[in-house]
Amino acid sequence: MAKVLVVYHSQGGNTKAAAEALAKGARSVAGTEVTIKEALKADAKDLLECDGVALGTPDYFSYMAGGLKDFFDRTFYPTQGEVTDKPCVIFVTHGGGGRAVDSVKKIAASFKLKEIVEPVLVRGKPDAAAEEKLVSAGNALAEAC
Repeated sequence: MAKVLVVYHSQGGNTKAAAEALAKGARSVAGTEVTIKEALKADAKDLLECDGVALGTPDYFSYMAGGLKDFFDRTFYPTQGEVTDKPCVIFVTHGGGGRAVDSVKKIAASFKLKEIVEPVLVRGKPDAAAEEKLVSAGNALAEAC
């Protein structure tokens, strides 16, 4: 059974809605177990035990939210060398910028996670088109596991 972890930070609910849509896509692949965790509650054990991870954040001042950065800070050394080439999907909600994706990509590369699709950028709350992209990304993540 493939295990997918969806880690996100959300203040206003947009990134949470995006995380849920992505998880829906992952669950559509038979035999996939999906765990959704707020970044401040996720830990190194969660990252080590999953087969693939989705990382979500709102764009704050063209950077990731502190909650996701905290997750990266707490899990980097305990997982170093243990998550190399683990499939990864990045998703970012924003109000018009969307440049936080660059900071997430850099840190995911430091973990040596393997991005399997282009990051999904969502302006505001996910609409039907954004939800379709998120579901597709979640499906691709589960398939890659």
